[in-house]
Amino acid sequence: MAGHSKWANIQHRKGRQDDKRGKVFSRLSKEITVAAKLGGGDVGFNPRLRVAVDKAKEVNMPADNIDRAIKKGTGELEGVDYVELRYEGYGINGAAIIVDCLTDNKTRTVADVRHAFTKHGGNLGTDGSVAFMFKHCGQIIFAPGASEDQVMEAALDAGAEDVLSNDDGSMEVITSPGGFLAVKDALEKAGLKSEMAEVMMKPDAEVIFTGDDAIKMQKLLDALESLDDVQDVYTSAVIEE
Repeated sequence: MAGHSKWANIQHRKGRQDDKRGKVFSRLSKEITVAAKLGGGDVGFNPRLRVAVDKAKEVNMPADNIDRAIKKGTGELEGVDYVELRYEGYGINGAAIIVDCLTDNKTRTVADVRHAFTKHGGNLGTDGSVAFMFKHCGQIIFAPGASEDQVMEAALDAGAEDVLSNDDGSMEVITSPGGFLAVKDALEKAGLKSEMAEVMMKPDAEVIFTGDDAIKMQKLLDALESLDDVQDVYTSAVIEE
């Protein structure tokens, strides 16, 4: 892992998300609608909705957009009926990929996902083919310079599963999916502001990509992320700049 910087990779990912702000708004609107449909429109009693709304606010999504998405989920406004789908596959050199989708047309979605994999050197796998290589968890990331002692104390007191210190000075707090909000709130109350916080699929082991393989892998990830029905793409690949 010589030269590998966890923080540089995180910043790269954030920058790519900012570049696709319109796409991010669309995806968050879908997630808010589905969360509200499944658990109701009150963020105080619907953890999934609370997480989605928090993410929307972090990217400065307009309040009207958030309210409209909630009302579509609760039936106050007419909306599309979305289905949650997960696809698993392999990228360059067998790197594991999970693709989470929300769609109103399963046939279109699987065709689009399969085409993206095939066109860019990957392979769509079967259910369960790579999911065992990932852990469903909450991840809260702090920039280099954050107080390790403060983060560790506040996180562990709030029930975090682990606190990881990276070589570049960044820190990761790992939680259970159900404990994510409690830990996130505790860290904020302690005055500790994170750079990224989400419930995600974290790979058990990462594969570093450089040179031509990194370019090819990034093109595959870009193709998957650009699909309208795709919400999140998780991978064991780490693209070195």
